[in-house]
Amino acid sequence: MIRPILLPLKDDVVKTLRAGDEVLLSGYVYTARDQAHFRFMGALAKKKMPMDLKGQVIYYAGPTPACPGKVIGSCGPTTSSRMDLFTPHLLRAGLKGMIGKGSRSEDVRRAIKRHKAVYFMTIAGAGAYLSKKIVDAKPVLYKDLGTEAVYRLKLKDFPAIVGIDPTGKEI
Repeated sequence: MIRPILLPLKDDVVKTLRAGDEVLLSGYVYTARDQAHFRFMGALAKKKMPMDLKGQVIYYAGPTPACPGKVIGSCGPTTSSRMDLFTPHLLRAGLKGMIGKGSRSEDVRRAIKRHKAVYFMTIAGAGAYLSKKIVDAKPVLYKDLGTEAVYRLKLKDFPAIVGIDPTGKEI
């Protein structure tokens, strides 16, 4: 059974998720790739984070510009392990979930367990399809980064699988 999940994430929902669960995500997420993560680290060090991460989900994606009449261009996941260095810090700051592709490090798995968070995996190589599951998109931070800016996306029935659940179990 594919389970609908509303975002941002609530603790009572996260605790029920298990590795391998198929889900359809609906609600708001934020995109962030390498350069945005570098800036997040600087902001955390200065205790001046530009957004509240509590309960939020980051989608490791850099959307392409929208064609006329479209909400967004192609928006597929990037390799999650590239963000592994930053992830424990963001989880400590309140981040509750991540969406990406590929495996995560042992440090990230332990941090997910410690902070009762979740890692969702989505379809690699299907950015055009996934963009159809995005009903609104706007850049909200670090606009000078272009496609690596932080976007606020509204998802509707976005397909994913729980890759690492809040108990630390991996798919």
